[in-house]
Amino acid sequence: MTGFFVRLVRRYLPQPFTFAVMLSVLVYFMGMFVMGKSAHEMNEYWGKGFFSLYVFTMQMVLVLVTGHALANSPVVKSGLKALASIPGGPKQSVFFVALVACLASYLNWAFGLIVGALIAKQVAANNSGKGMHYPIIVAAAYGGNVIRGPSSSIPLVIATPGHFLEKTIGIIPVTESLYSEWNLIITGILIVAIPLIFVLMYPSKDDEMPIIEIDPNLLLQEAEEKKEVVDTPAKKMDHSLILTALLVAAGGWVLFDYFSKQPSFNLNLNILIMIFMILGVIAHKTLAGYMNAINNAVKTSGGIILQFPFYAGMMGMMRDSGLAKWMSDIFVNVSTAQTLPLFTFWSAGIVNIFVPSGGGQWAVQGPIMMQAAHEIGADSAKVAMALAWGDSWTNQIQPFWALPLLAIANLGVRDIMGYCLMTAILVGIVCSVGFVIL
Repeated sequence: MTGFFVRLVRRYLPQPFTFAVMLSVLVYFMGMFVMGKSAHEMNEYWGKGFFSLYVFTMQMVLVLVTGHALANSPVVKSGLKALASIPGGPKQSVFFVALVACLASYLNWAFGLIVGALIAKQVAANNSGKGMHYPIIVAAAYGGNVIRGPSSSIPLVIATPGHFLEKTIGIIPVTESLYSEWNLIITGILIVAIPLIFVLMYPSKDDEMPIIEIDPNLLLQEAEEKKEVVDTPAKKMDHSLILTALLVAAGGWVLFDYFSKQPSFNLNLNILIMIFMILGVIAHKTLAGYMNAINNAVKTSGGIILQFPFYAGMMGMMRDSGLAKWMSDIFVNVSTAQTLPLFTFWSAGIVNIFVPSGGGQWAVQGPIMMQAAHEIGADSAKVAMALAWGDSWTNQIQPFWALPLLAIANLGVRDIMGYCLMTAILVGIVCSVGFVIL
């Protein structure tokens, strides 16, 4: 099955930007022919949405470049090299990378993307010449990103007083959603099953798929900190340890204030960026050294900058044309109190292909699904978590979220998506069965 999917993807899957434009065209015409909107209305919805994710786009760029700059410091490189030396052969390595990615993603999905990519690259480098198939180990790093944990936005939102659906579902504590017995069982099964499936998918010598090892030149291309002669007042300021210390102290104070006021662990994007930046400044020691690392890291962010506005435009068309509501209503109309979580999971997976943003999808689908749960007596906590799992499930067949990881690994989407299709099948089965029997 894996071989078939890999060949299928390499032959027919376009580049991510082409894929985004093709999806946009599909949504555009669906809005016209399914929802009865005019071409002008759909164009208005697209244009309005196009500009709506600029803040989020900048957040993702900063997550990528600050994480990349931190990883490119000598001390972190040494740490990654030591960590990557733990597994032995190729199959142990792919299991290890998938497990690390799952655990890191449990803490925070963006953190998991960056950490997964970095550890995958280092593990592959350590196994250079030993038959390590580079694409599958990068796919394993992305596969771990399905896992959602303490930073999942949906369970945190519905546990916060004043959220926009409070009148419908009330306040749902995380003990009933994120940390419920059934959700922990699903999470635990996937943390074990995802690394195992990558071991089973690993190509053998008898397979038609050739082993593709990491190109050593990729490692040589990583920029090293340039040694500068500090011989002028300007350069002394650039290399001032006092300025570095002041910046680190200010950032550390912000982080202390934030975490001391949180009732539970909540690692949002802004705080993750601050952590990466402060640790990066510490690791590079000087402002000049950190600036050089950031300049090098920015080269990896082109895909995010180009494509995120197009997905924002797609999200605008899905929301304002009523397409997202139409898709959700199809599943709601055939649901019972017992089957609504399952159908919510499936519908969220479909909508996520066109609206790959957890917050955006919750704003579009949340009111529909939670109102249905309220009316037919379904478990609101389970329906909300089903939407959260559906949002992460089809990310495995949607190249949108793979962009930061692929930028670091220097691979294309066609290199990994065949393996990710298998991960999507596994996650779909585990979650579907879980929502039915747990």
